[in-house]
Amino acid sequence: MKTRNYKISGKLLMLMMLSTSLVLPQCTELAGTDNSLAHGDELKATPGEDQQLTREEVEGILFMREEEKLARDVYLYLYEVHPLRPFLNISKSEQAHMDAIKYLIDTYELEDPVGENQEGVFQNPELQQLYNELIKTGSESREEALKVGALIEEIDIIDLRTELEETAKNEDVIRVFDNLCQASERHLKAFVRVLSLYDVEYTPVELGQEEFDSILSE
Repeated sequence: MKTRNYKISGKLLMLMMLSTSLVLPQCTELAGTDNSLAHGDELKATPGEDQQLTREEVEGILFMREEEKLARDVYLYLYEVHPLRPFLNISKSEQAHMDAIKYLIDTYELEDPVGENQEGVFQNPELQQLYNELIKTGSESREEALKVGALIEEIDIIDLRTELEETAKNEDVIRVFDNLCQASERHLKAFVRVLSLYDVEYTPVELGQEEFDSILSE
């Protein structure tokens, strides 16, 4: 498993800086959801018969499988606490992301780190800690919950881009990760749009401001 302590530990520290006392009005909007993403349709890989995976690619696939589970599980949890429609809609997209990576796992006969694990349970201890911190912060208010959603998508974008730029050589892996990265960018914009409906300006936690602005402008 790749060492990602430098990413996750920083995120946990930054979570404590997201708190605010702003009270939000009732959320009744549909805006900000990702309804354009069909459940898994654009995320399936087409396996190449002669392609092999490097050790780094295997590690990336297994890590991202659990990271996408983290996103899904946090959104499902937060939907129960704050029943905002974006959490429900985007959790379905995250399930599609999980399914896409499971397709790679099955195609290349890897051991699935998710297995029969229930919601909120992770093999990777760093992701387990991150999940615990995210649901705690997101439970504080609807605003904090939406900020947590945006932060998760920032994390996904960074980790997927890192895999694409540094380790992914297999065409199947590139295709899946590229689609997931584009979807995460849409999800980030969705959460930012919902926050803006309450006159809340989201400040990126992990992405640079210029990169963040670029994603929002697309």
